[in-house]
Amino acid sequence: MTAATPPAASLDALARLLHGRRTAVLAGAGISTESGIPDYRGPTTRHVERRPVQYDDFVRDAEARRRYWARATRGWARVADAQPNDGHRALARLEAAGAVSGVVTQNVDGLHRRAGSRRVVELHGTLADVACLACGHLWPRADVQAQAEARNPGWLDAVLPGGAAAPDGDAELEAAAVARFEPPACPSCGGALKPDVVFFGESVPKPRVATARAIVSDADALLVVGSSLTVYSGYRFVRQAEAEGTPVAIVTLGQTRGHRHAAVALDARLGDVLPALADALCGGGAEPAETSPPDTATPPSGNGGNGAG
Repeated sequence: MTAATPPAASLDALARLLHGRRTAVLAGAGISTESGIPDYRGPTTRHVERRPVQYDDFVRDAEARRRYWARATRGWARVADAQPNDGHRALARLEAAGAVSGVVTQNVDGLHRRAGSRRVVELHGTLADVACLACGHLWPRADVQAQAEARNPGWLDAVLPGGAAAPDGDAELEAAAVARFEPPACPSCGGALKPDVVFFGESVPKPRVATARAIVSDADALLVVGSSLTVYSGYRFVRQAEAEGTPVAIVTLGQTRGHRHAAVALDARLGDVLPALADALCGGGAEPAETSPPDTATPPSGNGGNGAG
């Protein structure tokens, strides 16, 4: 389902609010749906019962780690192959023109940086890196994927193309496929591996929150794009902006928890609104260069996401 390009009056109201203001951006999973990455709560989301892995379960339970890594190994290609869309590129263009002062993203896919955004706080971490729970070493996700496939010869071919895609590089799998999967291990010490993202039940690191808060405090406006604001880790920045007297604008499909705080709210596709906004605020300036990821992708989170489904 695709929303029509919003009427000029709506774009005008948004442009008038943000004109001459250094704007902080809070981005949710909805900005990446146009790159083919499913979100959690959007109006086009296929609603199924999900059992996201909780942080404590992942750390303590080998079977929980097996389930996560089986599903993530199956789902990784969708994140690795995803490309920035017009919405990502428009935000990078706005930053290059000085209209956007920084992006606080709830996503783990790395598409903001790949589109050319430079001041990015990856609130929920990055799928591009994997940490050893024992020795703390960080490994590139592409290397961990290669190890997982080597440990499970023929397994990935057996589960493809079955399994619906889910948010944050997750995929739905039959229990039998999970049961025969051998999870990857730390190449250095053999310890358990965890993606460098914030799981459900895990706290966002305080220094990261402080950096995100500073971006919002230093801005003259807050623009929320593609977030339902259901999760407090994002909603707190809307409350912060309101408390500091900073106007809030929201562009997303459907209603959000933050609509009552917004001076302007548009129910529209980001791929339509954000390029038009960049045209209005920046004119016809040059596009920022997209960056090439190492190996297959440069991902940084989801909606409190853990890719576990």
